[in-house]
Amino acid sequence: MLRICFMEHIPVLLNEVIKLLNPREGDNAIDCTAGGGGHAIALAEKIGEKGKILAIDWDAESLKQLEAKIRSAHAEIADRFVFSHGNFADIEELVSRSGFPKADCILFDLGFSSMQIEGEGRGLSFQKDEPLDMRLDRNDSSLMTAADILARYSAEDLEKVFREYGEERYARKIARHIVDTRKMRPILTTKDLVDRIAETMPERKEKVVRPKIGKIHFATRVFQALRIEVNHELQNLEQGLDGALNVCSNGARIAAISFHSLEDRIVKNKFRDWAKEGRCGIITKKPLVPSLQERIVNPRSRSAKLRVCEVI
Repeated sequence: MLRICFMEHIPVLLNEVIKLLNPREGDNAIDCTAGGGGHAIALAEKIGEKGKILAIDWDAESLKQLEAKIRSAHAEIADRFVFSHGNFADIEELVSRSGFPKADCILFDLGFSSMQIEGEGRGLSFQKDEPLDMRLDRNDSSLMTAADILARYSAEDLEKVFREYGEERYARKIARHIVDTRKMRPILTTKDLVDRIAETMPERKEKVVRPKIGKIHFATRVFQALRIEVNHELQNLEQGLDGALNVCSNGARIAAISFHSLEDRIVKNKFRDWAKEGRCGIITKKPLVPSLQERIVNPRSRSAKLRVCEVI
């Protein structure tokens, strides 16, 4: 039985997304990362009774929670939703499998919902001690867990992951320390990993776990890097954007909210290349970022950047 537990979810840059995607009555929309449903619900309200929204999520648990939430708390718009479990890298297949028509607006929100971060068992956050899994789809046996990566990768491979995906300045030091100590003390939980990182930077060990706006915990970059490596996030984004372009109607808009420079660079370059090829026009010459008020209300939004293009 599905346990329904609706955690508060605050969609990032919601007003800006709705304004720039410009969903209209009767439109077909796709939310490639439906998550907690904040953006999806707002889009569903805008497209009206004749519109449809395809809500995609790779996290099966999150998608079940969202479907239960829509049917119980938003029953008046429930028939506008089509739910599809899968990776947005396979958006063309998911659209075909769902029998969904050409889309008029598509959203990629590359952040994580409160349920995913704060829910039990994933190890996505160091705020509490959990097994180091980090897989967005825990039923996908083809993915290595974060604990597997920390146990099997060489020091050189770990350093590359931490440096390239986390932009961690102490990548080499942390990677070598993990390899030196893992046989004596396996790294199986979030606390294990935080402790190993702290041992390489003892002067940082006493920093508060919940930092102020603009400051990050010393383990943040390593956790980010591992999550990206576990889920192949950057490769999926490249493939998903290309797929999105192929399931759009003429004049459709594609929006992407990124949360770190690697994601934003992929979106920026992809939109730029499409524009050079005459396949889209760029709506946001510079990325939109959250206001100070939004960053105070929702500190997780602090690094968000929104880019939008219009398909030609």
